Amino acid sequence: MRYFIRLRYKGTTYHGWQIQNNAQTVQENVDRALSLALRCSIETLGCGRTDTGVHADDFYAHFDIEQPIEETQLILNKLEAMKIPGIQFRSIHLVDDRAHARFDAIQRTYEYRIALERNPFLDGMVHYLKADSKKGRLDIVAMNTAANELYGKQDFSAFSKSNTQVFTNNCEIVKAGWEEKNGLLVFTISADRFLRNMVRAIVGTLLEIGQGKRTIEEMKSVIESKSRSDAGMSVPASGLFLTEIKYPNSFQLEPNSGNS
Repeated sequence: MRYFIRLRYKGTTYHGWQIQNNAQTVQENVDRALSLALRCSIETLGCGRTDTGVHADDFYAHFDIEQPIEETQLILNKLEAMKIPGIQFRSIHLVDDRAHARFDAIQRTYEYRIALERNPFLDGMVHYLKADSKKGRLDIVAMNTAANELYGKQDFSAFSKSNTQVFTNNCEIVKAGWEEKNGLLVFTISADRFLRNMVRAIVGTLLEIGQGKRTIEEMKSVIESKSRSDAGMSVPASGLFLTEIKYPNSFQLEPNSGNS
């Protein structure tokens, strides 16, 4: 039988989601906790592969088990009682045996959060960007104008790590924009899929436009170049959050997961 488990995690102390040799990862801790709670060997498969230091406010993984879980809340209570640092187990759902946490996701949303002044309570959870005293604040209007070039289905090779094993670098972006939220500057982007390092490279390029180091028009030429060397530097992982995963309605996941 197949189950989806929904969780959130703070990636600061983890080397990403996926299990690695000689590195502490989220998946390793989740698999170990589920195996203890269910008293059998469990291996999960996540909805994506967040990098070292990246956070997830909404993350799904699936796993298979021979016997049905009679009381999912009891299992959740056991998982929470383990108090694994930085990981919260939110819900468990029985799904069709063919359901796939990664390949069946129809939309993913990320936020990149920037603080313009130091706040010790946000350490490891934002990217601190000191405003240039000579040029003043970032030009958010210019950054949003440039972000409009991201919409639609395009080849985003210019923002991808090289030598990644993917079938295509085409992604369809349906939302991309900056706003000030709770004292932070936040970039939100939604798409059917993302390439490795894509969001951080896009943010780095947009910040250069906001700082006046590039023109708005350069965003289009960077995309068309399909060359990583033409885009901006990748921003640090600390400010990146996976905030929402959407699946088809037929999955019948809880309403507050934002599925449609």
